[in-house]
Amino acid sequence: MSETRALPITTSSDALYARALGLFPGGVNSPVRAFRAVGGVPRFIASASGAYLVDADGNRLLDYVLGWGPMLLGHAHPRVVEAVERQARDGFLFGTSTALEVELAERVRRFYPAAERLRFVSTGTEATMSALRVARAATGRSGYVKLDGCYHGHADAFLMKAGSGLATLGTPDSPGVPDAVARDARIASFNDLASVEAAFAKEPEAIAAVIVEPVVGNYGCLPPADGFLTGLRALCDRHGAVLIFDEVMTGFRVARGGASERYGVRPDLVTLGKVIGGGLPVAAFGGRADLLARVAPEGPVYQAGTYSGNPVAMAAGLATLEVLESDPALFQRVEARTGLLAAGLREILERRGIAGAVNQVGSMWTLFFGPKRVATMADVRSADRERFAQFFRGMLERGVFLPPSAFESAFLSDAHREEEIDRTLEAADESLGGVA
Repeated sequence: MSETRALPITTSSDALYARALGLFPGGVNSPVRAFRAVGGVPRFIASASGAYLVDADGNRLLDYVLGWGPMLLGHAHPRVVEAVERQARDGFLFGTSTALEVELAERVRRFYPAAERLRFVSTGTEATMSALRVARAATGRSGYVKLDGCYHGHADAFLMKAGSGLATLGTPDSPGVPDAVARDARIASFNDLASVEAAFAKEPEAIAAVIVEPVVGNYGCLPPADGFLTGLRALCDRHGAVLIFDEVMTGFRVARGGASERYGVRPDLVTLGKVIGGGLPVAAFGGRADLLARVAPEGPVYQAGTYSGNPVAMAAGLATLEVLESDPALFQRVEARTGLLAAGLREILERRGIAGAVNQVGSMWTLFFGPKRVATMADVRSADRERFAQFFRGMLERGVFLPPSAFESAFLSDAHREEEIDRTLEAADESLGGVA
């Protein structure tokens, strides 16, 4: 096998990062971009097309970050570019409704029938905080169950980590989050239905909602255990609580109709994002019609946004979903290629005698070093971060860009063909040959 490593020139990225450090906290506008978990200086990207990024120094990188998930079609898909350019010529922002909003919502509902009605917002954080507000209003309760390891954006209500024991009260996981806010959170464990049952048993009339990433993606790709999601559905039904699926990441990724379709569980409320914007800032919360009827101006639950339903973003999302609707085989095609990559990585680990696991659901995947099976958050946290950091750097030197964290899902797009899979596996084999 030929050595693919070629140390890149990073002069421009280095200089840009030095300037950025004086402007932004950590030199970045979102924490994981800073490369703190993997070492080195972050790359500054100048352009992207298909499966590839080009950085400020002209290095071409095979991209498995894909904007943290939205770019299912690949970067700068011609249909999406055309739609954005056309709408940009007609105007960027009107402060009123457009036909694009209606058309995109109708397409979203065809993909995700549980979203009987919905409201567009700009970010996943907006969507999750709004969904929880609706659930609280509908039930008249303030408590909620959050699953350890699931990320639902950076609203105060969701920046909690697990305490000791089962179903403990939440404690703030970030300075600036008031204890009073944290006290409403009951922290349970993903893939541990008994921990959720314990929360309901302790306070059966206090819990408004259970919110969950049906496939964990923000702590690496972690699928639900058999019966876990159906168990959450049954518990919420039994106790009159609202089941919220946070499918900002999994929607259009783990199946055409998200995790709801893949696992056969219908949530009361769902949050969607990433793919539905085609790379522009679009998210949504939706669900049962009676719950959405509570949202202003139809009901008393207030939610608003100047940029919600932005016409340029709606055009990008509509073009993306039009492509997906016209090519129903795309989901199976991308999942199959992701499966080839995952199988190839497992073979390399086994052949080289390196302990690790590769999780894959749909077009999401994560390589964990250390544990041979990753099924719980305890397994995830036992993974070897330094070994991943070394692997990340080796892959980057070979022109393959992975998420700069051991605990983030990677993604494939339809632009990743077998040629890209082969190149990735060759680079991984070389990189792992140098991983002690």
